[in-house]
Amino acid sequence: MTGFRRAILLAVVAGVVTAAGSRAAEPVKNRPPLAPGSFYPLPLTSVKPQGWLREQLRIQAEGITGHLDEFWPDVGPNSAWLGGAGEGWERGPYYLDGLLPLAYLLEDEKLIAKVKPWVEWTLTHQRNDGSIGPEKNRDWWPIMIMLKVLAQYQEATGDPRVIPVMEKYFAYQSAMLSSRPLESWAVYRWQDELASVVWTYNRTGDAKLLQLAGQLKQQGFDWRKHFENFVYLDKVTREQAKHDTHGVNNAMGLKAAALWYLISKDPGDREATGHMLEALDRYQGLPNGMFSADEHYAGRNPSQGIETCAVVESMFSLEQDLRVLGDAALGDRLEKIAFNPLPGLQTSDMWGHQYDQQPNQVMCSLGRRDWTTNGPESNLFGLEPNFGCCTANLHQGWPKFAASLWMASADGGLAVAAYGPSTVKSKASGVDVTVEEATDYPFRDRITLAVTPARPVRFPLRLRIPAWTNEPRIRINGQTVEAAGPGAWQRIEREWRAGDRVEITLPMPVRVIRGFHDSISVERGPLIYSLRIAESWSKLKQTGPAADWEVFPTSPWNYALRVDGANPERSFEVEEAPLARQPFNNQSPPVVLRAKARRLPQWMMVDDSAAAPPQSPVASRLKDETVTLIPYGAARLRITAFPVLGPDQPEPKKQ
Repeated sequence: MTGFRRAILLAVVAGVVTAAGSRAAEPVKNRPPLAPGSFYPLPLTSVKPQGWLREQLRIQAEGITGHLDEFWPDVGPNSAWLGGAGEGWERGPYYLDGLLPLAYLLEDEKLIAKVKPWVEWTLTHQRNDGSIGPEKNRDWWPIMIMLKVLAQYQEATGDPRVIPVMEKYFAYQSAMLSSRPLESWAVYRWQDELASVVWTYNRTGDAKLLQLAGQLKQQGFDWRKHFENFVYLDKVTREQAKHDTHGVNNAMGLKAAALWYLISKDPGDREATGHMLEALDRYQGLPNGMFSADEHYAGRNPSQGIETCAVVESMFSLEQDLRVLGDAALGDRLEKIAFNPLPGLQTSDMWGHQYDQQPNQVMCSLGRRDWTTNGPESNLFGLEPNFGCCTANLHQGWPKFAASLWMASADGGLAVAAYGPSTVKSKASGVDVTVEEATDYPFRDRITLAVTPARPVRFPLRLRIPAWTNEPRIRINGQTVEAAGPGAWQRIEREWRAGDRVEITLPMPVRVIRGFHDSISVERGPLIYSLRIAESWSKLKQTGPAADWEVFPTSPWNYALRVDGANPERSFEVEEAPLARQPFNNQSPPVVLRAKARRLPQWMMVDDSAAAPPQSPVASRLKDETVTLIPYGAARLRITAFPVLGPDQPEPKKQ
């Protein structure tokens, strides 16, 4: 059998359908001896964003993602990944890893035309020994990214050349690893290649791929052990900063144990992801759902930052973890990151981004800050603040999140892993099924699913019930069904017919979460709320169509909240407004909270950042004011961790 005919057969066996096809693709499940996953990814383009989420992707396409190659040389036409003499390391593959899913989810022919030359060059320039990529590159790491790109391309197009190229490369690498082992970044990011190895094995059944997986594990960093013996209990010093304290490495490492569990079947690997997240929350956790790392572990002070690359890589890791482990809490965390720090790291038109964002961010300026290792421009909004890795890598966040809203379950059904307006086309119990999800979530609490199977078919539908909700309500065709409790999966198995409707209500009580120095952050549903601070934007420089900006506050920021300790929800008034095309904007957010607060004059700035929030409770003799809190992702300047006012003390008696 020729290589081309074999590739065609592989595509058919895998259930791949080309972009022009009309039938739903069959989800690809784990082959023995891999452990079964709780869920399985649907092939790229099976889930299409709708409503506000589709507009978010369109704004991204109109912004820097859709135009970066036109003016930024590192991903321009001279890239070594296009056969030129330019950059030949990670930046081209990083860019493609987000541009490709964006292009195919939007069915945007202009963006698809940008993607294809990169993929074509890689597919048509594989060398006889099986190696791929620019010849001047001797690092295993950037190839790991390109493998993810190729897998997505194959799913979106059914191109029969992809799998043979990947197989030949894996054979080459396996033969080379003894004499040219993983080094530097690849040691800490081996699990990103493991995801591609598992993807390929599930389509070919080639046992040699599992041997390669073992080689990668043996030469790679042991993330499970790192967190079982976690020694970084605070901000690290410059002398301590190294690969294992690096934020992006940690974000990628979050999927290592779960993916390796598919091979090891060791319960300890299955449990390790929870231990990792628990350690990061306890010692490095920030109120925006991320851990601090600017660029290395930075402790729990909410004026420390987190790098853009770490945000999008944490999301990708959680998407992988959720498929393997099926833990509903992973979906909660994925949404928290997607709806808060992800939109918060960019300008609302998506032309500028930060290298580091701060939960308590009261000024974005070219100035000194208490970063662990980063430079003075790290929290500017711009094209390439501090370092260009994030310029290349930020693009994957929204598209991969949209593609992961729905997953296939191991028992032939479908699961809503994260909520958002979308349409999914897949197979359930072997029958083509379309589900349209209509919702303004996370800004509203109602979700409607319209289920349309090609013919009546029985299959289970799983709904994730977030841990933050209370009294969730579910109705099917107008009839109430008993809902699962918070933090669980609602499993609904029935014979589904065209016209069936599932109505979900997830009440969103206002909650206060204790943090650093007993400060509080305010959450409602998956959204975190921050103080609205009036912003003054000042342009520093222009680079083609992109600009670098400083942002200065023109209203007070140093407030302490007055909160009813016995019933915090009573301390906040919720106001809803229509959704703008870009809901994450300072001027017209779709939800705001009103609260009572007092200025805290003793809380001041240190080196262009808010000082750490003073230990709560705090006292202020100033008058109460009504302040407005807006979604974190809509606030480029913000206070997210607030001191809490204690009871008023009587005035001291005059002598």
